[in-house]
Amino acid sequence: MTVAETTHRPPWKDEEVSRIEADVKTHDVVAVVSIHGIPARQFQGMRAELKDVAKIQVARNTLIHRAFKQSGESTLKLFENVEGQTALIFTNLNPFKLFKLLESSRTPAPAKAGERAPRDIIVEKGPTSFRPGPIVGDLQNAGIPAAIEKGKIVIRETKTVVKTGEPISARLADVLQRLEIYPMEVGLYLRAAYDGNVIYTSEDLHIDEQAYFNQFVSAVSNAFNLSINVEYTTSLNIKTLLQKCSLEGMTLALEAEIFEPEVLEILLLRAKSVAMWLVNALPNDALDDDLIALKDTSTIVPQSVESEQAAEEKNTPEKEETSETKDAESGIAGLGALFE
Repeated sequence: MTVAETTHRPPWKDEEVSRIEADVKTHDVVAVVSIHGIPARQFQGMRAELKDVAKIQVARNTLIHRAFKQSGESTLKLFENVEGQTALIFTNLNPFKLFKLLESSRTPAPAKAGERAPRDIIVEKGPTSFRPGPIVGDLQNAGIPAAIEKGKIVIRETKTVVKTGEPISARLADVLQRLEIYPMEVGLYLRAAYDGNVIYTSEDLHIDEQAYFNQFVSAVSNAFNLSINVEYTTSLNIKTLLQKCSLEGMTLALEAEIFEPEVLEILLLRAKSVAMWLVNALPNDALDDDLIALKDTSTIVPQSVESEQAAEEKNTPEKEETSETKDAESGIAGLGALFE
């Protein structure tokens, strides 16, 4: 940006430049913000809200250039972000906190004719507060499908009336305001900030905090899982490692059928379960009265076992009871001892 300077200057200009220089030296951060389109009343309100943490200074761009030039070469580079309606902010907040503060201070505002939509402007379907009248035609002329139903004006379908970046017509701007749809935002738009070492643009300062938080949570989880898998002991994972060791020890004892007090009850329950399955798999004439009484008809016999039993019964002819069969039955009767 080319800045023209005159040789003869009124005293107030030199005073303005001196104030800007002093503020640059006495504050940790100086930022360039756009104040385009902000009504004077709202601007004064913003200045009052920020007075405890930041000082807002409005000056001519030529005076800002001279002050930055006199403050040093590094500060002068910040002037590349000065254009149009500009204000300076002096603060001791770091640039990221300042950017977040300015973003949160923006307020909704009605659209003006010729402004470009900052995002898709969508009018939702449903009833309005308007009574039948000329506004039906106004809505339709603005591209909003409206009709009269049951004595009220309703919008028949949800419609995107303007897409991001498209200009807003005067007719549509008027209708949106009447519908109390305020698609614009009024606030101080930070263009760049200088902390004495680095010049940050708005792109640098715009951080998706939720995305960073999710990445942090994922990193902590991955680190914890890694420490468990490699059995690296820390104060944070020792409880989990001990639980893991206990579980693995219990599993090994069960598989090896080691008769220790901690696993004996489980082994007995497992043996009982297997015995009960066997009892339910055998016909009543192969069991004694005690085992027949213990039969559980709800026990599910594996399908493969049922199929094998059915095939054997089909292919095996009936035989008379032999001494071997009697011995097997008497042996089976001993299963009752498990349940005494």
